[in-house]
Amino acid sequence: MATINPVDVFRTEADELLACLETTLLDLGEKPQDKTLIDTAFRALHTIKGSGAMFGFVRVAAFTHDFETAFDLVRQGKVPASLDLVNVALSAKDYIRLLIEDPDGAEAIFGQAILDELARLVGSTAGHGSSAAPSAAPMPPSEPLEAQAPAQGEAGWRIDITFVPDILRRGTNPLALLDDLRDLGPCTVEARLDALPDFAALDPEALAIGWIVTLRGPVTREAIEDVFLFVQDEVTLTFTPLGDVLEAPVPVSAAVTPQQGQPVAPQIEAPAPPAAAATEPRGSARRSEERTASTVRVEAGRLDELMDRVGELVIAQARLSQLAGLHADGGIQMISEEIERLSARLRDTTMSIRMVPIGTLFGRFRRLVHDLSRDLGKPVDFVTEGEETELDKTMIERLADPLVHLIRNAIDHGIEDPARRAESVKGATGRIALTAEHVGAQVMVTVRDDGAGLDAARIRAKAEEKGLVAPGTVLSDHQIYQFLFAPGFSTAATISALSGRGVGMDVVKKTIEAMRGSIDISTRPGAGTTVALRLPLTLAIIEGLLIRVGEGRYVVPLSAVEECVELPEGDRESRGRDFLNIRGALVPFLRLRTLFDAEGEPEEHQKVIIVSVGDTRIGLVADQIIGNHQTVIKSLSKLHADVATFSGATILGDGTAALIIDVGRLVTGGHAELPREFQEVA
Repeated sequence: MATINPVDVFRTEADELLACLETTLLDLGEKPQDKTLIDTAFRALHTIKGSGAMFGFVRVAAFTHDFETAFDLVRQGKVPASLDLVNVALSAKDYIRLLIEDPDGAEAIFGQAILDELARLVGSTAGHGSSAAPSAAPMPPSEPLEAQAPAQGEAGWRIDITFVPDILRRGTNPLALLDDLRDLGPCTVEARLDALPDFAALDPEALAIGWIVTLRGPVTREAIEDVFLFVQDEVTLTFTPLGDVLEAPVPVSAAVTPQQGQPVAPQIEAPAPPAAAATEPRGSARRSEERTASTVRVEAGRLDELMDRVGELVIAQARLSQLAGLHADGGIQMISEEIERLSARLRDTTMSIRMVPIGTLFGRFRRLVHDLSRDLGKPVDFVTEGEETELDKTMIERLADPLVHLIRNAIDHGIEDPARRAESVKGATGRIALTAEHVGAQVMVTVRDDGAGLDAARIRAKAEEKGLVAPGTVLSDHQIYQFLFAPGFSTAATISALSGRGVGMDVVKKTIEAMRGSIDISTRPGAGTTVALRLPLTLAIIEGLLIRVGEGRYVVPLSAVEECVELPEGDRESRGRDFLNIRGALVPFLRLRTLFDAEGEPEEHQKVIIVSVGDTRIGLVADQIIGNHQTVIKSLSKLHADVATFSGATILGDGTAALIIDVGRLVTGGHAELPREFQEVA
């Protein structure tokens, strides 16, 4: 059994914390007065610092400490959360990620430059080992009145500290936390030994000592709580202000367990008797255990292995069903049907485990839009919808790069600069909408902008210049837009850091087609462009339609099938033009026997499978429709990597292979396979 590497656990948790920090900082740039966002960002930094020090990431802890020191001035209300400060904080977050993922590649000079800029913005010497106050006049403190030190009498707190007994086993050193308290101001520490057992009953790994700390000076309760933030579920703090000895102690404990990557501040409860304070940690721990038991973190590789095993089971079940059909024994058939039912449920359950909300992907692009908007001087509102739409995790991983290219193109080429938008009677701020929704058995992901739209004449002129089309050729706008996906095609006048080399859209097309998806482009001059990606839910197991062409058997993805009809008698002989009249609509059809060079005579009653991608439909003529088939997709070998007609293969119940037809290539990109007479129609 594989052992868990604590460093890998830290990297995983840090990745979630950094994602939370980035989202919080981006929100803070839009709502700089939101104290909740400021507190969330500070606590994420505090947790990363503590975790980094615990797992030996010394540079992470040191850099984050300086970053946290400067950001604490924002939290105290002494420095405003400006947009420049947010931008520098985002750069600091990127540097922390680099320190964790590639420590050798993280040059210290870059980190120091970030801290220097951060110190300049907050008006202090943060990053240089100094805790000097900022030169700017401090803003009024934003802490609630009850969180401030007493105004009358001596300022400070008497803090009764009790840790859970097994805190030492969890790797926490309480003495280090007491040292952090000393950094807040003059204090005295007294050990409390009332719970210390007899020597014979002493457990050297169990903590039985408590402490009473008297901390003097104008220190807020919140600052003290932050010292114990990383162990908030493992400690009970009882506060007594030094200026008001008659005030009842107020216990502080964590009422809830933070969600993954979401640090939460200790909850301040109403005054309660000491007994209530003593029982709270047990209840908190119990709720923490319940929350932990509800979810389990599993390595992605194990899910992939599970999916492979389920795929093999589906193939074995298909073979069993075929063998059972050859025997008259009812018992065997009953067992076969039961295994088929169980394997189908196991397949559905496994696929649902692999499903991930696409919102986990959408969140990454907020930073991309933020940076491009700043670099290009184009204010852009980024809107997302349908984040709850689920897609296979493998699909989400592959979808990231195409969406990056589409969003960059939308901002660089689609959205106009503020001056041009003003001339077009548009608002100065552009808009990009990223949406996802289920459409039948597919997921449609759409990138929509409100920019200038596509210029068909300009695209055609560039295509003629590159020799992609002969001058004077009659082309529809849809066909002209397809030139955008040609390798090396770009309408940009100059090459910049963002565009001009004609690589992005080519990558988009190849990636989407490799995922058995399709791309639709629609545009309105002056009103914007919409790029719609249609994708299957998964790349592992699909429902397919098994057909026969000659002696070979093939699978057509069922999600692309609209209907099946019989080939009319008058169309059974091959002619120059092949069209069907489907309820008044003219649909071209392709004879698979000709395409696959099948041997033998065709069947007398051939069938036509009407398939579609987007708004385009064609018919595929086959000799026989065998029926539905659970298709476990297997990749083709490198030797067949250039075969564009098929997207993969599957194993049938009798052990033979069947190729999976790439409908998207045939319908939208397979003009080479289609008869020339109706390429324009298709």
